[in-house]
Amino acid sequence: MNIIFIEPGFPANQREFVRALYSIGADIYGIGERPVDWLDAETQARLTNYQQIESVTNEGALEWAVRDAQSKVWIDRMEATVEAHTLPVARVRERCGIPGLSARTTYLCRDKVAMKQVLRTAGIPVAASGGISSLSEAWDFAEAVGYPLIIKPRDSAGAAGTYRANNAAELEHAARAAGVADGALAAIEEFIEGHEGIYDTVTVHGDVQHEFVGHYYPGVLEAMRTRWISPQLISTNAVEADRYFELREMGRRVIGALGITTAPTHMEWFFGPKGLKFSEIGCRPPGVGQWDSYCAGNEYDLYREWALAVCHHTSDARPSRRYACGIIALRPECDGHITGYEGTETIFGKYENLVVGQHFPSPGTPTQQVEAGYMANAWMRVRHEDHDTLRAILNEIGETIRVRAR
Repeated sequence: MNIIFIEPGFPANQREFVRALYSIGADIYGIGERPVDWLDAETQARLTNYQQIESVTNEGALEWAVRDAQSKVWIDRMEATVEAHTLPVARVRERCGIPGLSARTTYLCRDKVAMKQVLRTAGIPVAASGGISSLSEAWDFAEAVGYPLIIKPRDSAGAAGTYRANNAAELEHAARAAGVADGALAAIEEFIEGHEGIYDTVTVHGDVQHEFVGHYYPGVLEAMRTRWISPQLISTNAVEADRYFELREMGRRVIGALGITTAPTHMEWFFGPKGLKFSEIGCRPPGVGQWDSYCAGNEYDLYREWALAVCHHTSDARPSRRYACGIIALRPECDGHITGYEGTETIFGKYENLVVGQHFPSPGTPTQQVEAGYMANAWMRVRHEDHDTLRAILNEIGETIRVRAR
């Protein structure tokens, strides 16, 4: 099978998708923005061919590269796993006659306003929401819905560019920061109080083949704005418990309503005083290396299962559900350069056998801002057979390890 894979070298975990495709015998035609020499030697060796273009989100350049590949071999599939790449890839894929997720479905998974309109019509519980492009539209929405509100880009991922407004003054500030005052398009919605989590799948012909549930501690918006917090994302090993039945059913309804066929998905949800509410979904894997948590917690290779799904519409392994697995972000005390760490010997002395991933940048490494995400600076990935015990361990890690900087 000949498959085009978009941007095989960046971010770093893209090489895992290349590895998985190679492991099932696919011939991989990479298209990316960096010179081939920038790719690591192992990834280079797994690619049948590589074409560099200026930007993989430039549909004209991307289509040229795809048609160039098609002039040499039959292309069976074309896949992208980065949020910003999915829509241009879907559009080019349709123009070039390559099977895959439709441009309409991909658009609905990118545009938060259109997405919620479709799901609201399908009877799926979502926050009150709308699209705005002026301050007056923001005021009108606030008058109708009340505070607090959220403003974010219509095609945002995670908490990027997201603002919470608790009153009129904060709404004006958020709207201006989002460019709405200058005519930029944005999504506005009611703020849903409650616990925040994720529901991720790999689907084949619209049927869920693999599914996972994760919990944020605390919610993403608070985590991405507060330096002293060491936020966690824990995937549970109790996915099939009765308490997740409503969530799993809602996820399947969302997948059906949006027309998602064969693809990975990443959905976010809230549960609070107003019950279970859908937040948003992307037709791509989650970020922060979350699939690595699923692999470690379930003792199997989810990347290979994805490769089998998109190439052959099948799957041949099931998750063990043995471990809960979670990542904790460890923030520097200030921006600058990392000078060292405290508390690591204590933590590794107690829990080294539970650690399945870690990253501690060398002293002298420039820090990254809190808003850059869970893996921007130091982090650890840990697993345990009990979810509550794992959370207590991650809390201890966050309270013990200090990332010094100046």
